Amino acid sequence: MHANPDILQMKMARIVKLWAERTGMTYEEAMGKFYNSKTCELISEGIADMHCMSDEYLVDELMMEYNQ
Repeated sequence: MHANPDILQMKMARIVKLWAERTGMTYEEAMGKFYNSKTCELISEGIADMHCMSDEYLVDELMMEYNQ
Protein backbone atom coordinates (compact mmCIF):
# COMPACT_ATOMS: atom_id res chain seq x y z
CA MET A 1 0.00 0.00 0.00
CA HIS A 2 1.30 3.43 -0.89
CA ALA A 3 0.45 6.64 0.90
CA ASN A 4 -0.55 9.88 -0.71
CA PRO A 5 2.77 11.53 -1.72
CA ASP A 6 1.88 14.88 -0.14
CA ILE A 7 0.89 13.31 3.16
CA LEU A 8 4.00 11.12 3.08
CA GLN A 9 6.25 14.16 2.62
CA MET A 10 4.62 15.91 5.57
CA LYS A 11 5.11 12.80 7.70
CA MET A 12 8.77 12.58 6.71
CA ALA A 13 9.28 16.24 7.63
CA ARG A 14 7.78 15.60 11.08
CA ILE A 15 10.02 12.55 11.56
CA VAL A 16 13.15 14.50 10.62
CA LYS A 17 12.18 17.37 12.96
CA LEU A 18 11.51 15.03 15.89
CA TRP A 19 14.72 13.08 15.28
CA ALA A 20 16.76 16.29 15.15
CA GLU A 21 15.18 17.48 18.42
CA ARG A 22 15.84 14.17 20.18
CA THR A 23 19.46 13.86 19.08
CA GLY A 24 20.62 17.46 18.97
CA MET A 25 21.43 17.24 15.26
CA THR A 26 20.59 20.16 13.04
CA TYR A 27 17.52 19.70 10.86
CA GLU A 28 19.80 19.54 7.82
CA GLU A 29 21.99 16.79 9.34
CA ALA A 30 18.94 14.76 10.33
CA MET A 31 17.41 15.21 6.89
CA GLY A 32 20.57 14.04 5.14
CA LYS A 33 20.81 10.92 7.30
CA PHE A 34 17.08 10.23 7.08
CA TYR A 35 16.92 10.27 3.28
CA ASN A 36 19.88 7.85 3.14
CA SER A 37 18.44 5.47 5.74
CA LYS A 38 16.91 2.03 5.38
CA THR A 39 13.97 3.31 7.44
CA CYS A 40 13.23 5.99 4.82
CA GLU A 41 13.43 3.39 2.07
CA LEU A 42 10.91 1.17 3.87
CA ILE A 43 8.56 4.11 4.49
CA SER A 44 8.78 5.27 0.87
CA GLU A 45 8.12 1.81 -0.55
CA GLY A 46 5.25 1.11 1.82
CA ILE A 47 6.98 -2.02 3.14
CA ALA A 48 5.19 -3.49 6.17
CA ASP A 49 3.00 -0.37 6.22
CA MET A 50 5.84 1.55 7.89
CA HIS A 51 4.21 4.81 6.77
CA CYS A 52 1.29 3.92 9.10
CA MET A 53 3.51 3.77 12.19
CA SER A 54 3.66 6.72 14.57
CA ASP A 55 6.31 9.39 14.11
CA GLU A 56 7.77 8.47 17.52
CA TYR A 57 8.05 4.79 16.56
CA LEU A 58 9.82 5.66 13.32
CA VAL A 59 12.25 7.97 15.13
CA ASP A 60 13.02 5.08 17.49
CA GLU A 61 13.70 2.93 14.42
CA LEU A 62 16.09 5.56 13.08
CA MET A 63 17.87 5.77 16.40
CA MET A 64 18.33 1.99 16.42
CA GLU A 65 19.48 2.04 12.80
CA TYR A 66 22.14 4.65 13.62
CA ASN A 67 22.92 3.22 17.10
CA GLN A 68 22.00 6.42 18.93
